[in-house]
Amino acid sequence: MKRIKNLVLALLLLVLFFPLTGFSEGEKTKDLPNILWIVSEDNSAYFTGCYGNSFATTPNIDKLASEGFLYTHAYCPSAVCAPSRNAILTGVYASSNGNENMRSEYAKSAVVKTYPEYLREVGYYCTNNEKTDYNTNSVDPATIWDESSRTAHYKNRPEGKPFFAVFNSMISHESCIFTRSVPYDSLRHDPDKVPLPPYHPNTKEVRHDWAQYYDCIEDMDTWVGSLLKELDDSGLADNTIVFYYGDNGGVLPRSKRYLYETGTQVPLVIRIPGKYKSLFPSSQPGDKIDRLVNFPDLLPTLLSIAGVKVPDYIQGKAFLGDQKTKDTEYTFFQRQRMDERFDHVRAVRDQKYRYIRNYMPFRINMQHLAYLFNEPSAQSWEEEFRAGRTNEIQSRAFKERPVEELYDTENDPWEITNLANDPKYADVLKRMRGALDDWRKDSKDVGVIPELEYGILAGDTPLYDFVRSGKCNYEELRKASDLAVLGGPEDMDTYISYLQDENSAIRYWGATGILVHKDRAKPAIQALKNAVKETSVQTATLVAETLAQLGEKELAKQVYLRILNDDKSELLDRAFVLNSIDAIDFREPEIEKWIKTYYGAKIKTLNGFAIYAQYDVSLTKSILEKWGVIEKPTGGFSF
Repeated sequence: MKRIKNLVLALLLLVLFFPLTGFSEGEKTKDLPNILWIVSEDNSAYFTGCYGNSFATTPNIDKLASEGFLYTHAYCPSAVCAPSRNAILTGVYASSNGNENMRSEYAKSAVVKTYPEYLREVGYYCTNNEKTDYNTNSVDPATIWDESSRTAHYKNRPEGKPFFAVFNSMISHESCIFTRSVPYDSLRHDPDKVPLPPYHPNTKEVRHDWAQYYDCIEDMDTWVGSLLKELDDSGLADNTIVFYYGDNGGVLPRSKRYLYETGTQVPLVIRIPGKYKSLFPSSQPGDKIDRLVNFPDLLPTLLSIAGVKVPDYIQGKAFLGDQKTKDTEYTFFQRQRMDERFDHVRAVRDQKYRYIRNYMPFRINMQHLAYLFNEPSAQSWEEEFRAGRTNEIQSRAFKERPVEELYDTENDPWEITNLANDPKYADVLKRMRGALDDWRKDSKDVGVIPELEYGILAGDTPLYDFVRSGKCNYEELRKASDLAVLGGPEDMDTYISYLQDENSAIRYWGATGILVHKDRAKPAIQALKNAVKETSVQTATLVAETLAQLGEKELAKQVYLRILNDDKSELLDRAFVLNSIDAIDFREPEIEKWIKTYYGAKIKTLNGFAIYAQYDVSLTKSILEKWGVIEKPTGGFSF
């Protein structure tokens, strides 16, 4: 018996002690695969040959797809880089993190970690070359990465360490079509033969941008090939899983930044060496995978491959490895402020249908966003519309939107036939509505709070934490936001009561509801007049906008000028007001004088790209150009 006890004791000591001291770091990590991420910018899956576009020239990406697995339904959640990269980094939708507004710096919750932190904990050498753009001030690239710079490379890793390496290219970024670097007749892709979507006018400027972008895609594909060759030459290809994806869709007008297929569907190709065959998502390389995948899914997939338990807070679902989940039925999207232009859209997609809900339907799709309108095609489209030369489909982008949009993406790939009001699709509409409602509820969509109220309501608390705290009546806010756009004139009394609520976010949704139903909002005029001293800038602005359209222009002007002249007003406050003035073309003499004076004083202090960060100046410039007060540039950069 004593010998048995001694044997058991020895075994216990072996189990407890040996794992800590018996293996070197190299032995603990030797079975982990290297992982290489190749990331291009702004290109939809549509622009690659392997996704069925015979006009595209992408031999290297096509070859990679033949050697790996092509995901036919891969998406980014925000149709623009920074919020989408936030979701990649954290495995949480940016609309849950409070980082959904483009170019914002709101704090990340301490609960939410980044994927390089997890990978480094299990022995990976993590490099990033070099784009970060995480849309939060809470992440220091120098802290989370082993290397993050234009020289960062897996070749710099210590001997024996597995690597995780990201290489990012700007070759296909939208800026590649801002200038006419190649004459029309010298483009490699013939602009006269390029297929155009039905919503784009057939102009030389539009055709040039499309053809020039195909050339940029070809150049980007060459870059992809060079990275793959470098990997082969290093002798590491057989131990390295390669991901190639685009960071968001794009790039021609009505793609990047918009929650349509052209803005959200991205190429995703994954090559897995034979030694990791257990990770294959299908029987053999070259197969196409129909599973719905979105960027929040990348982090849990990395953890699943690396053998790290996926934390419960992660919203994405692993699609490879031991923790792979069953295929998801839906995936989700969000759009809010894009630089100086405010908007609020949520969407959901299944394998066939896309449902979009516009929480600011009184804003047009093609708002004059300064950076976007460097594209000659965007300028041409707007000019054609204003000249009356666009057809009904091409004109929609410059008109107010419906609250709901529903598209059959299989039979209507350009998403131009809205089925939301078609009785034959009533069941589909109901189902997709419910899916979006459930996701917003479960993910705690921070968008229930207007952006300018973030700091007022949450203070220094990260928004992810605030909406999960007892200080935020989340369900009340969510229901108010949905009623504002999905309700009807019969809900006007509720909107009026919202306008008098103690909670500034509820008041905003009251003002939104009245504005959405402005054509039948006369019963609310007195309530709107009573609200002209509203302290919340976004609510006060929507009150003014509604009053102006109900004939109360003097009151509206007073509200606008009160905010614009307030020394306490900040850049986004002025930007929101200017968005409203522009939307309803409120060209009153005192308003025009303020805009001219402000622009004249500020533009002298800005050089080059600085104007894109000064949203109020960008807006005054575009308004004055529209009104013919200052000359409008044609083609190329607009500064």
